[in-house]
Amino acid sequence: MEMPETITDAQVKPPLHPIRKALLRGMAVLFPPLFTIIIFAWIVSTTDVYVLEPVKGGVRWALVKMNNDTKRPEDFPADELSSRNVNPRLESTEYQRLEHLTYVTYVPKEVYDMVMANPGDELLVPRGDAFYRRYVEIRWLGPLTVIPLFLAVFIILLYLLGKFMAAGIGRLFVRSFEQFVERLPLVRNVYSSVKQVSDFLFTEREIVEYTRVVAVEYPRKGIFSLGLVTGESMLDIRSAANEPVVSVLMATSPMPVTGFTVTVRKSQTIELDITIEQAFQFIISCGVVIPSQQLQQMRKIPEEKEEAVEGVVEEEDGG
Repeated sequence: MEMPETITDAQVKPPLHPIRKALLRGMAVLFPPLFTIIIFAWIVSTTDVYVLEPVKGGVRWALVKMNNDTKRPEDFPADELSSRNVNPRLESTEYQRLEHLTYVTYVPKEVYDMVMANPGDELLVPRGDAFYRRYVEIRWLGPLTVIPLFLAVFIILLYLLGKFMAAGIGRLFVRSFEQFVERLPLVRNVYSSVKQVSDFLFTEREIVEYTRVVAVEYPRKGIFSLGLVTGESMLDIRSAANEPVVSVLMATSPMPVTGFTVTVRKSQTIELDITIEQAFQFIISCGVVIPSQQLQQMRKIPEEKEEAVEGVVEEEDGG
């Protein structure tokens, strides 16, 4: 019995040039941490611009209002004011004179010295309000203070909001708010879509089906695509199909969030023994990152074939 010729990887693909092989290995090592850093940097930058900076600006405004001790010339006694007018450079032991065009103000020496020691990158206008904004930044709103405090307050607010929602009055408040949003023509469409996605991601579900990963023959028979089961679709489609159907999010590479939704007969889906995280890794990597349990099963197949071939050969030799 003639053995069929096996095609090895060396016959299919010629070996890479050493330089190209080294470059590809370097990219393989560098790309994962670099891509991870880029994603986290984008998240941090977006949070800083749209969340942290507005909150920080509000806190800075409140602190400036509470601590602002800027004085005008008329706030000083007449004898001291006259001496200051004669010699504008004269400094008292408590206040420092600031001149901006024709506008004159005085700030405490402590504030002046601290700001001038660390004026920052922005042009510092010689006015009391500008000095106090910078003073508040230095004293209370440094990164080592703001970021941990913001995270702590954010987590506490999430916890309190969750506890509030668990109470009856919280659900009543949210229901009233959603009824109000439903009356707004354009806002209700956006809010409804965002709410469905957030409910799917963050709401606890007792239905295991919503966390399944399946394979579907799409876009044609013989081609399989990964999908995430998101629900049981619509009743009208179920009636037309005369069998259970499911809604499947067909995630696209390399960004799964840009996928589309299809409704498939439940009998035409193939259950996959992988988690959602593993499915996302597979999609983002364009099929390069395969779940470990799938790799182990794939490696067993050639071994089983070799054992079967060896058994056939031994039977022929024995015969």
